[in-house]
Amino acid sequence: MLANTCALLPSQAQASTTTGKSDMKPIKAKRLRAGNTLGLVAPSHAIHERMPFDIATDTLQAMGFRVKEGAHLRARRGHHAGSDQQRAADINALFADPAVDGILAITGGSGANRILPLLDYELIQKNPKFFGGFSDITALINAIYARTGLITFHAPAGVSEWNLFSQQQFRSVVQEALPWTMRNPKDTADLPAPREFRIQTLRPGRARGHLIGGNLAVLSSMAGSGFLPSFEAAILFIEDTNEYIYRVDRMLSTLMLSGALDRLAGVVIGAFTQCTPGEGFGRSTLDEVFDDYFLKRSYPVFRGAAIGHIRQKFTVPIGAQAEIDASEGTIRLLEPAVL
Repeated sequence: MLANTCALLPSQAQASTTTGKSDMKPIKAKRLRAGNTLGLVAPSHAIHERMPFDIATDTLQAMGFRVKEGAHLRARRGHHAGSDQQRAADINALFADPAVDGILAITGGSGANRILPLLDYELIQKNPKFFGGFSDITALINAIYARTGLITFHAPAGVSEWNLFSQQQFRSVVQEALPWTMRNPKDTADLPAPREFRIQTLRPGRARGHLIGGNLAVLSSMAGSGFLPSFEAAILFIEDTNEYIYRVDRMLSTLMLSGALDRLAGVVIGAFTQCTPGEGFGRSTLDEVFDDYFLKRSYPVFRGAAIGHIRQKFTVPIGAQAEIDASEGTIRLLEPAVL
């Protein structure tokens, strides 16, 4: 089971358009504004050189924010950015700090799962503010939403490449509070047909529901933990990188066996970068794996969204109500994700 939310049940989705809601009333943070202070945390991997800290700070300042480092941002313990207690303490402290308007993970990696039991969810619920990141931070953005109802954000990390497209997506969702429609960037190459950011429709149609998801490896590792949000009539988005294809298959089978895939309203598949067949595992393809799990579903599914370990990426609010159009390859927020 997935945290008492994904019991084995028959499919409840409708063929073309399905509407769902989260089982916890969502809480919205205040929108970020120029001059606000962002707290930087490192909930997962340590950063071993000084330059990435400087790049993250300079980038966020250039975007109009002040930056405050978590007390243990530069700590190291093995491959983690400090002990579990230190990494959790930084998040708790920045949520409690009235001078901090939002919190952003500087990078991902691994280890965020370990601190989920150490977060003060009551404190977070009483002090709602922007919290974002991606990759391993999938654990935190989903757990915080599941335990508090706070809408969190699958967003670029501090050290990400904040190009103009990524900035526009972030600004529209987190700062301007627009009911934004996410569309892939246009392919600017001088070619007769686009090659980048192509949308592949596996199951056509439109669907509505609350957004959940992120990195597939992290999501599947949380199965049964009590820290995943409800999959009931949700829009699930997934992405991954540097995984053998047989492992992608195994991760999806974990969600399938839990009953999670039966309960969704729709699926958005982002970028699966550098995912190749493992040695000794034949020539399985991502096409085959995704077809096996999703072609038989009754809800809309599309591939190719600008989500994942790629240069240009969406900012996707976890817990926000949205509508997907699998033929157009769009994600439309039905209401602002922040106040």
